[in-house]
Amino acid sequence: MRLLFKHEEIVERAKDIAKQLTNRFKGKTPIVLCVLKGACPFHSEMIKYMDMDIEVDYIHVSSYMGGTESTGIVKIKKDIEQDIQGRDVIIVEDIVDTGRTLSLLKPLLMERGPSSLTFVTMLDKPSKRVVDFVPDYVGKTIDDLFVIGFGLDLDEKCRNLKDIYVYNED
Repeated sequence: MRLLFKHEEIVERAKDIAKQLTNRFKGKTPIVLCVLKGACPFHSEMIKYMDMDIEVDYIHVSSYMGGTESTGIVKIKKDIEQDIQGRDVIIVEDIVDTGRTLSLLKPLLMERGPSSLTFVTMLDKPSKRVVDFVPDYVGKTIDDLFVIGFGLDLDEKCRNLKDIYVYNED
């Protein structure tokens, strides 16, 4: 394993994005939707620095069924609990690589009539994109690497690492 980003770097990006979101949604109460499980640490860091009223909800979607490759099939394991009709919704993801997960989640959420959808990702891997999807806010852009730590896992392990590492780089 090779260290890619230290915990402090990730937290600084979370603070920066939180400040931008606070300015953008000033006077509103957005729902900050965490995409489980990987986005939990970044989501938690980010919302601490949002200087505004927010509501929090969770959705669990998956396109990985073990190993390091996406299956390409997105499965909703837990849906949101709040009504998002007429609300500003900020979706926080751990990593966008193929873009399939969020590109399929977007129309599903849009059918529920939100005022706006804003997509935030801790990591962006545009070199792996197979669909046309660009997040609104990006913590860090990375090359085509499999990464673990700070919520990112390998078969449910390593999520608890405080830093982000490249796993088995060849």
